[in-house]
Amino acid sequence: MSGEQMLLSMQLVGGYGSEPGAWRLPGVDLHSHTDMDAYVRFARSAERGKIQLLFFADTPVLDADLARQPLRYVLDPIVVMTAIARETARIGLVATGSTTFTEPFNLARQYKALDVISHGRVGWNAVTPSSPDAAANFGAAVPPRHQKYERAHEVVHIVESLGGSWQRDAFVGDVDRGVFADPDKVSPVNVRGRYVASRGPLVIPPSEQGQPVIFQAGGGQEGIELAGMYADGVYANPYTIESGRALREALRASAVAAGRDADDVKMFAGFMPTVADSKADALARRRRLDESIDLRHRIQYLGAMLGLRLSYDDIDRPVPGDMLARAVANPADPRSERALEVVREGWSLRDVIANGVIDYHPVVAGTPEDVADHMQEWFDAGACDGFSIAVDGLHDGVDAFVDRVVPILQKRGIFHLDYEGPTLRDNLHAAPRYGRDPRLTR
Repeated sequence: MSGEQMLLSMQLVGGYGSEPGAWRLPGVDLHSHTDMDAYVRFARSAERGKIQLLFFADTPVLDADLARQPLRYVLDPIVVMTAIARETARIGLVATGSTTFTEPFNLARQYKALDVISHGRVGWNAVTPSSPDAAANFGAAVPPRHQKYERAHEVVHIVESLGGSWQRDAFVGDVDRGVFADPDKVSPVNVRGRYVASRGPLVIPPSEQGQPVIFQAGGGQEGIELAGMYADGVYANPYTIESGRALREALRASAVAAGRDADDVKMFAGFMPTVADSKADALARRRRLDESIDLRHRIQYLGAMLGLRLSYDDIDRPVPGDMLARAVANPADPRSERALEVVREGWSLRDVIANGVIDYHPVVAGTPEDVADHMQEWFDAGACDGFSIAVDGLHDGVDAFVDRVVPILQKRGIFHLDYEGPTLRDNLHAAPRYGRDPRLTR
């Protein structure tokens, strides 16, 4: 991907960071989870680094062990993004919204209102939740997978139709003639599907980018098809360069099959960096973060990844040579190859865990150069269009990434020096869209 530049998203996870122990790091404000000023500070730091967008994951359920860990998600993504929008100027704001348990008119109204307030900097991550506990909060059950995706197509169709229910020149604002808007250019959409319907029109005029950009984070063939038809960006979880490249090519092919251009879909690979002065310092930080997780369970899980019976009693020792000779990477777990590689380096089991081999994204714990090297390797290999950065602890991790990693990426010419335009669509290099994409074959 020579000559191109990567895109970056920064995840603001739960108010503390991506690691469960982030709330226990030195200097953390324990009220960060509910303090909008803290979110604004993180957002401004990311904007200083020219990060294209902030991302807010969300699952409407309490799924944390509150005895040891904080809540995993922000209070409400729309509320938090509204607070940030008023205190920032260029950085994009993207949040997850369920297509399974939310009516399309509500989604369209909330996200487009925020898009107008932010002057065109908002995106909607359209997802199909699979948590029974989340479903129960809506008095429902999780539908079969094919029904979830059938409904998702209908919901996105209606949201985009509502988004274009005001023609771009519908607002007149002629004080002398007393004409506020042209009602002939504000029309119902009258869309009815098997699962959802809406008459419309939406009560909100266009933003500077027209309507929110669409992201998608589902997996499997259904998710790839949904992304190919609608998504401007995709949050993905590849664990190797090979799997990242394969998924990116599948998404691009899906876009072409839907009648769009391959470059219309940008894939963001999840990445969890810990930035420090040295590898030793980074591992020491992650060991402290790991104090809030069940290390006994992690040792057992690591053993399953390697085909070994590992004991917690040996947590501060490396795997003995005779056992290591029998270790094999579990082909069913894409993280296992990396886990075996780290174990073979001779680290103690505690440090193997600290290397992040069981985390849900690739982890690099090391110097700024180590982090930048990983990102460049993936990007140059065509394994992603950019990264969704989940820093370990927000209170100092955002600044560490912005001040120490971003300048390296910029010096290497693989990350931009400034925002390309005022809207999120500009900065993602996303195709213009207002209402439904006329190119879609479905």
